[in-house]
Amino acid sequence: MAVTALYLKPTTPISLSFSATHPRSLKTHTVTNTNTNKIFFFSSIIHSHQNPSPLLSRRLFLPSVSSIWDSLTGSNNNAREVVVATRRGMSLFRQGDVLGSLVEFDKAIELDPRQKAFLWQRGLSLYYLDRFEEGAEQFRLDVAQNTNDTEESIWCFLCEAQLYGVNGARERFLEVGRDPRPVMRGAYNMFKDGGDPEKLVAEFSSGSVNEYFYSFLYAGLYYESQKKAEAKLHILAASKSPYGQGFEFRTHPHYFSSSIRQHFLSNICVSYFRSDDYMASLARVHCLCRGWNSS
Repeated sequence: MAVTALYLKPTTPISLSFSATHPRSLKTHTVTNTNTNKIFFFSSIIHSHQNPSPLLSRRLFLPSVSSIWDSLTGSNNNAREVVVATRRGMSLFRQGDVLGSLVEFDKAIELDPRQKAFLWQRGLSLYYLDRFEEGAEQFRLDVAQNTNDTEESIWCFLCEAQLYGVNGARERFLEVGRDPRPVMRGAYNMFKDGGDPEKLVAEFSSGSVNEYFYSFLYAGLYYESQKKAEAKLHILAASKSPYGQGFEFRTHPHYFSSSIRQHFLSNICVSYFRSDDYMASLARVHCLCRGWNSS
């Protein structure tokens, strides 16, 4: 984006990363080899960010460029209030108060109308309030600012499928640039051209925890756009997954010698990354709004 929104999501690779070299805390665990009675010590690092990849997530909070500039120049006394309102809106959405979240997002726009073009979170709230025309407008505004917004393109389709049907929505499909995430490229092509959601799940369900989550989430949303019952099974699976519950973890078997690895599973050493992905919360909110029991 030429002007960065209040929140950034993965679009293009950049040099800044949240890496495994910056742990939030360190926990030490012990495992006993039952064959030799020897005790091995290992650590699991808990991180505050979801992924040590070289992608800055739009789902992580950052003040907008406009807000930073306004704070420095004093040209907009509402900059802090805009940030607070948007944060509050996101928090309310995560808690399942979708209407309350929309009130806060609208407040942010009232304080600074420039923010409307970037508040993709507002579009999600509108979708769950069945205000599909406004939701589609919100996502189209966002894509106009960044033509690489894969997920906004898909959510525009989801809104318009409720208005015009799947075929009508596909005729209006917002084409965007290439997403760096393979799972999202697969989801994008499925919505754009039609396809089998089960193929998306089969391809990525054995991948990383976030790929598992996204494949099931967007397969479920695709089924929902077609008013098929399979939506429930897939979105519940996304919601109940580790990533959907708010965690990402990775194994590090290479920390140990080959002789030790012979006696233990490859996940003997695990780094737990706190997932702050807004979409993980969305999967849970989706189940709540549909009355599905995710316990």
